[in-house]
Amino acid sequence: MKNWAFALTTVAVISAWALPTQAQQQSPVMIDSNLEQQVIDWRRHIHANPELSNREYETAKMVANHLRELGLEVKTDIAHTGVVGLLKGNGDGPTVALRADMDALPVTEKTDVPFKSTVKSTYRGKEVGVMHACGHDTHVAMLMGAAEKLASMRDELNGNVLFIFQPAEEGAPEGEEGGAELMLEQGLFSDIFPGYKPERVFGIHVWAGFPSGHIGYRKGPLMASSDKFEITVKGKQTHGSRPWAGVDPIVTSAQIINSAQTIISRQTDITKAPAVLSFGIVEGGVRNNIIPDDVTLIGTIRNFDMDIRADIHDRLTHTAKTVAEANGAEADVEIDLGYPVTVNNPELIEEMLPITREIAGADNVKEVPLVTGAEDFSYYALEVPGMFVFLGVTPEDRDMASEPSNHSPYFYADEEALKTGVNLYVNWTLESL
Repeated sequence: MKNWAFALTTVAVISAWALPTQAQQQSPVMIDSNLEQQVIDWRRHIHANPELSNREYETAKMVANHLRELGLEVKTDIAHTGVVGLLKGNGDGPTVALRADMDALPVTEKTDVPFKSTVKSTYRGKEVGVMHACGHDTHVAMLMGAAEKLASMRDELNGNVLFIFQPAEEGAPEGEEGGAELMLEQGLFSDIFPGYKPERVFGIHVWAGFPSGHIGYRKGPLMASSDKFEITVKGKQTHGSRPWAGVDPIVTSAQIINSAQTIISRQTDITKAPAVLSFGIVEGGVRNNIIPDDVTLIGTIRNFDMDIRADIHDRLTHTAKTVAEANGAEADVEIDLGYPVTVNNPELIEEMLPITREIAGADNVKEVPLVTGAEDFSYYALEVPGMFVFLGVTPEDRDMASEPSNHSPYFYADEEALKTGVNLYVNWTLESL
């Protein structure tokens, strides 16, 4: 028994010397300081020159020129201003997709950074300031950096990389289409580069109030679906002194609002997935002594389960119509489907966690709670397995609880975190190929 055990130990020692360890096989590739500075420079240029959704003309031109200089096959004008680059490796392996969004927000910047945006544009007929208040400038710069690093390693890639620079994540202008959904409709994963449909897709979103360089992930649902509803309650106008002579849409609307609150609190099994139904606009009437003909109610629905999402839509429609009917009124209900639930593939997350921890530090990679914000990365993850994570961009010496959030005019992104994002894109790709 002892001799047999000794023989096994000897074989184990020899094997350990003869073969690389798991850690050695997965040793991460890191960008150098020159590329890191280039990423920061790109970010600052984009930040100082922001463009609204479906209007990312100069940003798209800058991205396309960079990808062409790297020798990639480039397609432009997808979903208006989208840019897609294909890097073909030296092998017949799979294709991996990496995505960044390019659009800014109608927000007037109030930070004091030297590359502060002073750009103005028109949004819904009004002049507005424009700012990368959600960090999409960092997303573009990080993916440009990843493209440069991976292009320099093309002979080592047993497969291909699809770089997606997407417009209009924040939503297309009124009356237009855009974003991830339109890119897919126009052949992003099929006709644009036939035969190169990715087998997986990765995305990163910078996040305020989360320590710089830290990574937040979650298996399964991460971000909510986002749907807009509009209910028009139709009554019969009459003088306020004679309510019996008409049908009051204001009282009816109040009852609809109250009854709709029970859809989540009493009719939805929230042990399966949280949900939110909120009214944000109530419009009706022009004078204190006139009961109007109609009232408009507008709100949002957020949810983390696609089946429950559909059920909430049905219940809201039923509630509005039956309450209105009970009051002698009518209710027209329109529900505009927004972004689906952003769902991370659990197996893909599990596969990428070891290299993610090596790059960011094991203690800096944390599972995060559900986020009721929405992201149109969700459309890609419905097509192929997806992984979407948050990258912290708030310096650790700041108060995380009071740090201005994404979409704030005071939003601040620590550029020290950008190299982490680039390194993640590069190494997720290398692990996948």
